[in-house]
Amino acid sequence: MKALVLRRVCDLLTEFAPLKMVDLPTPQPGSNEILIKVSCCGVCHTELDEIEGRTPPSHYPMVLGHQVVGNVYSRGTDASRFSDGTRVGIAWIFSACGSCEFCKNKLENLCPDFKGTGRDASGGYAEYIIVHEKFAYAIPEIFSDAEAAPLLCAGAIGYRSLKLSQLQNHQTLGLSGFGASGHLVLKMTRYLFPDSKIIVFARRKQEQDFAMALGANWAGDISDVPPYRANAIIDTTPVWKNIVESMRHLKPAGRLIINAIRKEKNDKSVLLNLSYQDHLWMEKEIKSVANISRQDVEEFLALAAQIPIKPEIQTYPFDQANEALYDLKHKHVKGAKVLVMK
Repeated sequence: MKALVLRRVCDLLTEFAPLKMVDLPTPQPGSNEILIKVSCCGVCHTELDEIEGRTPPSHYPMVLGHQVVGNVYSRGTDASRFSDGTRVGIAWIFSACGSCEFCKNKLENLCPDFKGTGRDASGGYAEYIIVHEKFAYAIPEIFSDAEAAPLLCAGAIGYRSLKLSQLQNHQTLGLSGFGASGHLVLKMTRYLFPDSKIIVFARRKQEQDFAMALGANWAGDISDVPPYRANAIIDTTPVWKNIVESMRHLKPAGRLIINAIRKEKNDKSVLLNLSYQDHLWMEKEIKSVANISRQDVEEFLALAAQIPIKPEIQTYPFDQANEALYDLKHKHVKGAKVLVMK
């Protein structure tokens, strides 16, 4: 099969083609596994973190990609959850042990043996992928393959972030960063909390205009002063500055949810400007988001179909993955990016 592999950590400021197209043996499913013929795979900021070494793959070469949509091609002898031909998706959670204290308490995203798709096990930048049938999801018919792909990570992790924010109707939500995940959070917030105000912090005017077009009440830069402070802010950026500034924009007892698997190299001058009085006092909270659980994915797919939420997408041919990654790193085109198989 054709696959795009990462062979080493790369600096995306100087390396413009970190992934190489190779021929690999088509994997064979184990007893409880399914083999999926990939139709498309979303491109995520986590891939940038993997390539640049902030959350490096467990081994090389590695097939990246964790927003995978395709059809069941074959099954192991004991795999019976899906029939051949069924359209399914694979998300960031590739597996968890199932027996630790976290798994037993529906927190498998915190499992010490958590494995990420495309980081610890081969991902979806390939013609085929295998996964245990318990970690695959039926895709609602309302979505095309390309529309479904971003829902498996950007949507599901945004859904988990919104749950952790503990937002209530009539309260104000802030979104720091407005890419694939941010625009989906705005859409689900408008549905779940129709009387809430939503403020968006984004660097570029086109992102601010995009947020306003989707129903934000205000949009500006993180250094601007919004017309009202937020009860909760969800940060989806790769930078540290937004953490400090977001704390300033919270109301007393406000909660900052950091939705990023890693942050880029921290600016010490920014960290030193963190003031207890201005940023942390008044019982403000900071909570990180770590991975997602199967429950997050299943609940969000059902919610997205009910609303429905259709993500804004930009598609690329499979062999243009490096171009998609470059655009994600440097151009910040609105919405989500998806690789489509020919």
